[in-house]
Amino acid sequence: MRVGIMIEGQEGLTWERWWRLAQAAEDLGYESLCRSDHLTGLGGESRRPSLETWVSLTALATRTRRIRFGPMVSPLTFYHPAILAKMAAAIDALAGGRFDLGIGAGWNEHEHTMYGVPFPPPQGAAWTGSECGARLIRALEAPEPVTLNQPYYPLTKAESYPRPPQGRLRVVIGGRGEKRTLRIVAEVADEWNVTRLDVEGYRAKRQVLAEHCRSVKRDPETIARSLMIPLAIGRDAGGGGPARGQRARHLPRPPRRRGGLARRRLPRRLARPDRRGPHAWDGAGMQRVLLQMLDQEDIGALELFAREVLPKV
Repeated sequence: MRVGIMIEGQEGLTWERWWRLAQAAEDLGYESLCRSDHLTGLGGESRRPSLETWVSLTALATRTRRIRFGPMVSPLTFYHPAILAKMAAAIDALAGGRFDLGIGAGWNEHEHTMYGVPFPPPQGAAWTGSECGARLIRALEAPEPVTLNQPYYPLTKAESYPRPPQGRLRVVIGGRGEKRTLRIVAEVADEWNVTRLDVEGYRAKRQVLAEHCRSVKRDPETIARSLMIPLAIGRDAGGGGPARGQRARHLPRPPRRRGGLARRRLPRRLARPDRRGPHAWDGAGMQRVLLQMLDQEDIGALELFAREVLPKV
């Protein structure tokens, strides 16, 4: 099982912290470093540093040599997908093919309102736009000009150069929705990321994904599988307590908007640890774990995990 790091970049990320995290990921043997893509603190903490996502990823391409990296995930409400595909291809080339493009539907209405970014109505429009955006990104990888007729983001004899080093972007889509999210995962994703599930729930979702893959004539084993889970670690049974408290400080509840939509989508608690350990997830077919690190200063937690846990997984 591969293990990476995931941080909430809008909750206090600075260049100094970003460089320390990148160096730790490279030196300690982690597979990847991912970050969220938000415009401001999720609890309305607008004065926290919130280093712009794509500038920070471009810089990371030149500052690292080994790890994979990317957004987890970039909302398609923030970017036209053609521009997103161009940026991703450029960074992937700069990084020698180490970039993962995580995409999803925007969900936090508070930050959209704050910056005047249009927010789709709740009746499925966000995911309809995201589905069309994901299809556009894949369509632009065709070796000839492509026309794409769809309600959002159509293309007319479009092509995009330079191409990514591998000829196509590595696309990651996160989510658990059985009717739409897992369907678009089956259609276009190279990796499916999930969070807030236990092993049994994950097995059930994986079966739904396999059914969608059959409907689009795709082998489900061609889609990599990853889990995002908060990191709470200590040298003894009580040592992880302070780390669990980081969630309340770094990820408070966002302001309520439009019938509670923004609040309802945010995780309300840390997942209960599965006492069977990582081998239970490995046995269920999980291939990558992203450790959600809420305290960006706690390099010691990454060192402890790398020393005591990584060799066992």
